[in-house]
Amino acid sequence: MIKFFDFKREYSHLNDDLDIVIDNVLKSGNFIDGNELKRFESQFSQYIGTKYGLGVNSGSDALFMAIKSLNIGEGHEVISVSHTFMSTVDAISRNNAIPVFVDIDPATYCMDVSKIESKITDKTRAIIAVHLYGHPAEMDTILKIAEKYGLFVIEDCSQAHGAIYNGKRVGSFGDISCFSFYPVKNLGAYGDGGFIALNDDVLFEKLKMMHNYGQSGKNQHEFVGLNSRLDEIQAAILNLKLNYLDNWNNERNKLANIYNTLLDGNKYKIPEVKGHVKHVYHLYVIRTSNRDKIKEYLLKNNIQTMIHYPVPVHKQNAYSNLILQNLPNTERICNEIISLPMNPWLKKHEIIEICQILNDYGESNE
Repeated sequence: MIKFFDFKREYSHLNDDLDIVIDNVLKSGNFIDGNELKRFESQFSQYIGTKYGLGVNSGSDALFMAIKSLNIGEGHEVISVSHTFMSTVDAISRNNAIPVFVDIDPATYCMDVSKIESKITDKTRAIIAVHLYGHPAEMDTILKIAEKYGLFVIEDCSQAHGAIYNGKRVGSFGDISCFSFYPVKNLGAYGDGGFIALNDDVLFEKLKMMHNYGQSGKNQHEFVGLNSRLDEIQAAILNLKLNYLDNWNNERNKLANIYNTLLDGNKYKIPEVKGHVKHVYHLYVIRTSNRDKIKEYLLKNNIQTMIHYPVPVHKQNAYSNLILQNLPNTERICNEIISLPMNPWLKKHEIIEICQILNDYGESNE
């Protein structure tokens, strides 16, 4: 079986060092807000290129807290995309704000920036740019629009650890940036974890209090906060894995190039990469009009695949109360996309086998 993601292979590359760093935490007796977390917050924020970093419980919490810290709430609108994981959007809703969707660019699957301004109203407060599948969104244009209209920019970098846009890592552009360390991410913990990156001194102090019950000091609660902390064991694992992230991303690019070279472009729409970015291929996503049958056929040939995402957020029951959205690209591609195995531990011969099976079976997309 060629697995979509193989944790056993990952562990075999790291097992001795992982055992050491976890054992060190256990022996320290310090499991919350210790030296491993402080080191990771410092190292990962430096890696991204921001002044501050804060480890939190999950990427979902990071997004929720980012929106809340900007005083976005009841009656406000936040612009984002519907082709994303639900947590991007439910962070807006949990702050009692209203999600407003922009259609995607069918080449990159990120926000179609040419459609943003038509969605802005006097209620709009922010834009959440999602760097989907590992391809950066068009940050220069997003930032210009945000400046023109006085909007905040939040980056959802949950699928783009280490991706680069115009020479800078994603996460270093917005007012606040959010990361997830869900285990299958390019930089993944062995449990839940998240991160908030930013440069603003005042916002950082506010978020530090917010993630720890609103405390400015022990038993001094300035406002109602929440408990959202990245624990020491996960921080220790991430400290170790951060040393490998760039190499792993380079390996993902090498594997993607094999897919790109061998897959029949007349049968499948392969990923496009803009010239001014470094894609980090959290997912390798192709499109085909015969998606469901091909997925079934690949599984019969012992190849695991996934679909990210078969139902766009605006079509979910949870958002049935929203005004009807006109998102033709989003609605079309959700019936065509399929994510092929992609992780740094795949073997070249496995990619070749996948491509051969696909090329033998695929039907034209024309």
